[in-house]
Amino acid sequence: MDEAQRSGCPINLTLEVVGDKWSLLIVRDMMFGNRRHFRELLTKSEEGISSNILADRLKTLLDQGIITRVDDPTHKQKGIYSLTKQGIQLLPILAQMSGWGFKYLPVSEELGIRAKLLSEGGPKMWAEFMEELRETHLGVKRRKKAGPSVGERLQAAYEKVVASKGKK
Repeated sequence: MDEAQRSGCPINLTLEVVGDKWSLLIVRDMMFGNRRHFRELLTKSEEGISSNILADRLKTLLDQGIITRVDDPTHKQKGIYSLTKQGIQLLPILAQMSGWGFKYLPVSEELGIRAKLLSEGGPKMWAEFMEELRETHLGVKRRKKAGPSVGERLQAAYEKVVASKGKK
């Protein structure tokens, strides 16, 4: 066991990798918001992460193999972040957390709609969404299904709630 680790418990070891809120929120934004650049992750987060915390957490996620970074071909000083296979495997954990939060905490309607749909869709929907994420982040081709993707359905539901709130 590595001396920096408190124990060999799998829950402890997982928390040592992604246990601070910012790391999971970055992964969330990459999964659900398709935010792949530093500036997007910095400016489009509801929670308002600071640039030094974001840089530190991105480095940790890179070091732990949760994300990768490649140079952006359109701008050499920018990078494009992608989830790895390990990072994509965090989706069921985030779906379970969001479902629990939706059930027990005072979430806003617009930010809770994705949690509601993921909870209702369960493991079958999560597997389909992970397939989509593997295509987006890893370039793994998937068999296209008829109708909108999970990501598109989640985004459409969010936009519908936002639009209905604007009309009131």
